[in-house]
Amino acid sequence: MPVSRESLPVDYPDERVSSGVVGLDDVLGGGFPQGHSFLVQGEPGTGKTTLGLQFLMDGARRGEQVLYVTLSESQREIEKVARSHGWTLENLTIFEYTPTEDSLRPEDQYSAFHPSEVEFQDTTQNILAEVDRVQPARVVLDSLSEIRLLARDSLLYRRQVLALKHFFTNRNCTVLLLDGRTGTVQDLQLQSIAHGVLMLEKVPREYGRTRRRLQVSKLRGSKYREGYHDYSIETGGIRVYPRLVANEHRAGAVSGTVSSGLAELDSLWGGAIDRGTSTLLLGPAGSGKSSVSMSYAVAAVERGETAAMFLFEEWTRLACTRAASLGMDVTSWLEKKKLFMEQIDPAELSPGEFVQRVRETLEEHKPTVIVIDSLNGFINAMPGEHHLAIMMHELLMFLNQRGAATFVVLSQAGLMGDAITSPVDLSYLADNVLLFRYFEAHGRFRKALSVVKKRSGGHEDTIRELSMAGGRIHIGPALKEFRGVLTGVPTYLGSGGT
Repeated sequence: MPVSRESLPVDYPDERVSSGVVGLDDVLGGGFPQGHSFLVQGEPGTGKTTLGLQFLMDGARRGEQVLYVTLSESQREIEKVARSHGWTLENLTIFEYTPTEDSLRPEDQYSAFHPSEVEFQDTTQNILAEVDRVQPARVVLDSLSEIRLLARDSLLYRRQVLALKHFFTNRNCTVLLLDGRTGTVQDLQLQSIAHGVLMLEKVPREYGRTRRRLQVSKLRGSKYREGYHDYSIETGGIRVYPRLVANEHRAGAVSGTVSSGLAELDSLWGGAIDRGTSTLLLGPAGSGKSSVSMSYAVAAVERGETAAMFLFEEWTRLACTRAASLGMDVTSWLEKKKLFMEQIDPAELSPGEFVQRVRETLEEHKPTVIVIDSLNGFINAMPGEHHLAIMMHELLMFLNQRGAATFVVLSQAGLMGDAITSPVDLSYLADNVLLFRYFEAHGRFRKALSVVKKRSGGHEDTIRELSMAGGRIHIGPALKEFRGVLTGVPTYLGSGGT
């Protein structure tokens, strides 16, 4: 027998409700689909309560009625969390249904009945009554762990959660069901019931700040950004750093070149480096990589462009002092806001947050030259991470597509000969590779550099000496008198060597 349209439930439009977190809305494809229930799972300390408050405050700012139902923490504790972020909850309705100190009295303890027979129905009925009274558009239920404990068995628990889901759906409420993941099989039951599932987790590190990341493991009938996304809990709430997908940021082809300001170095590249390419500066510590990369940034601002530098190993003040000793007036360009230099602490930063900072700098200041000094610091920010190459590929492709010339410094372990090793091989990702080496000659420790890769055209295959004296960077002529310079211990051929 056909079903009449009058007997079908109300079909609300598939509109999106902002989560209150810009980055999370991006991951969700615009926000939570309106009128559904979503499970937010995570162990203690992952920010479930903070996310719930941000979600409700966003609704309150839009003039909606919102309700926070707390079954475990008191209203005072919820307000304390809000104050720690500088928030006021005056436009939020908080319904506290938690055991009072009277429940500790012996005469109030149950002996003939299971708690589910007395407290379970009281709890759910009080929640429903409060929802009917407030008529909220958004609800946060904190947490399902308490309902799970009150339920006698998993069947009763599942039925009750289903009943709550239908109750809220019929009222077009968008609901976040917070869960502390205290169950095992029940977790799968919850995920099957909810319209969407958001997983929050902590990834401990042996040193530094705990890394936090989230994953949308389910969102019915909606497209969302899959995979893990780093996030942080700061004063002011949660910040989510969506995983970068370079193909989503395609732009028109760019043209032009980027000069170093050093004619001899540009000659090594066959003229200059093309915009929209990435360059890897590879060599042992102290071989001149940072100074050469800085010359590209300074040359860019002297041409009237902007440049950005992200420093992992060196303090900004020391970088300015080093640049000044080589005739580069970095300080004045920083004051004029043509050069942007940011000190990065890898112990306090997640990989996703760093990528987000680079993206925001590019969007806001439009630098034509970006320097990451060094990739070793980025590696230290993600210990045990096996996907560094993929993350760097996405970042470099994104920067290339936006027309920036990116210079990435990578320090190798060791000083000379076969002892030199790289922490990771990313030479195949970069469009250009500039190799730095030490070598011994005439009783001195000397430096050399050579272009070993350039995808966009021809380049010199010579090896030139690099020195820093007299307040500037010097690139000498080809080292024709030596053979085996890149090994660190060359053979002297005399002035007529070829």
